[in-house]
Amino acid sequence: MFFQKDMETLDRKSLSSLQLERLKWTINRCYDNVPFYREIMDEAGVKPSDIQSLKDIQRLPFTKKDDLRDHYPYGLFAVPLKDIVEFHASSGTTGKPIVGAYTRRDLDTWSDCVARIAVASGVDDTDIAQVAFGYGLFTGAFGLHYALEKIGCAVIPISSGGSEKQIMMMEDFGTTVLIATPSYGVYLSELAKANGVSQNLQLRLGLFGSEVCTPEMRDQIEKNIGITVTDNYGLTEIGGPGVSGECLERDGLHINEDHYLCEIIDPDTGEPLPDGETGELVITPLTREAFPIFRYRTRDIAKITYEPCACGRTTARMNKVVGRTDDMIIIKGVNVFPSQIESVLVKTPQLGPHYQIILGQKNFLDTLEVQVELIDGSLLENFQALEQLQNSVRQRIKAVLGLDCRVTLVQPRTITRYEGKAKRVIDNR
Repeated sequence: MFFQKDMETLDRKSLSSLQLERLKWTINRCYDNVPFYREIMDEAGVKPSDIQSLKDIQRLPFTKKDDLRDHYPYGLFAVPLKDIVEFHASSGTTGKPIVGAYTRRDLDTWSDCVARIAVASGVDDTDIAQVAFGYGLFTGAFGLHYALEKIGCAVIPISSGGSEKQIMMMEDFGTTVLIATPSYGVYLSELAKANGVSQNLQLRLGLFGSEVCTPEMRDQIEKNIGITVTDNYGLTEIGGPGVSGECLERDGLHINEDHYLCEIIDPDTGEPLPDGETGELVITPLTREAFPIFRYRTRDIAKITYEPCACGRTTARMNKVVGRTDDMIIIKGVNVFPSQIESVLVKTPQLGPHYQIILGQKNFLDTLEVQVELIDGSLLENFQALEQLQNSVRQRIKAVLGLDCRVTLVQPRTITRYEGKAKRVIDNR
């Protein structure tokens, strides 16, 4: 199924030509309307007229998250405030929030991009979609809501929280599509299974975003409530969800390339990497009116393939994000991503999907502890079996990281649940 088939199946030559046209438009808007961009382009010795090919984007400086924070709230807008019809923002947990702004046309473009992803994942106008993202400044709920309405779905805007009520609404309203973060999706699927109602649900699809949905998390959700799960990707900084998403082939996330130009760079040097190599994802939105931005360093680690997909779409695909350069933990000189540890835990049948990574120091040396819930708490009474399981997990983590750690197995439902993004790492150093 397609939402805008002409654009989703565009040949590479035509797509590149459209991207270049829109890239020139975006760079001109940045230079003419945003003093910050005019300043950094002048410092780099680059004028909008210098952008004559897609490769010329490499001549432009990067935009970083701190740049957005430094110009909070309105300093990077390219239109007067009277043309803004909606604001969104990040949580601001590590500083001032990142503010996003939308003109009427921006909202229409945004909903089109998300609708493409939803349709590619199997959503149609007969579905009843339950949005369990938090409504408010967060982009996820409204981005999916607008798209689902455009497709013709019935939308239940329940927001996050009230998990027992979420399950009741799914059962009573005949919800067929669940929209949530992967970690909240795991929790809701566990709750439905524990309450003995999973077989009563009419759910058939899960669209998850806002955090990485690992294959192991996906398998857990599908096993618990019998749905097909797809992943989608976006950031507040570049407009919210709608950058990319999986089709039912689940062979990478299709990028809406007519709206987003993506690069993969070496995160240390900033130099572009060859096609197919893994590095940091850099994104330039191509059609934003209110808040144009170029070469935004996402800090997400991914790779891109340009091979056609079996679904018929010709757009490039990115793999699931495998980590973040700024979420990377350095322990005793070793680079560690939480997803590496998660991959070991979720492949262990005795363990649940909820865990935390605790960092500390002892005698001026870093320490690493992994706390993870057991599925069956009675195992805590069998010391020999418990010790064998702990050692097994510890050795497999060491094999992946090249680093030893302490593994602590805890009772089911004792690790904090999160309705939004899960907080996996607690750094006490």
